[in-house]
Amino acid sequence: MTRAKTKNQYEPGRGYTREDWDSVDSPELSDEELAQMKPAREVLPPEFFNAIEELRRSRGRPPVETPKKQITLRLDQDVIEKFRGTGRGWQSRMNEALKRAKI
Repeated sequence: MTRAKTKNQYEPGRGYTREDWDSVDSPELSDEELAQMKPAREVLPPEFFNAIEELRRSRGRPPVETPKKQITLRLDQDVIEKFRGTGRGWQSRMNEALKRAKI
């Protein structure tokens, strides 16, 4: 994930007006202010962290009954190039071709 660069001057056409830009006042924190800050767990309610954890767990693919197993397999270069040449999803197409071969 790439972080967006912080802008230090107004640039038109970026989804906010000059008035919006000028109304924001967020100077950098001093060393003293940073030293006085408390950890988030001391300030925010436990429900916040429970919700964040629940959101993390809900991400990703749902579990499947018969998950695929990763293996190492040596194939001829021309076979790999042929399947890769078909675009995204080539590994799934290769899997289907092997299933149809019924070896």
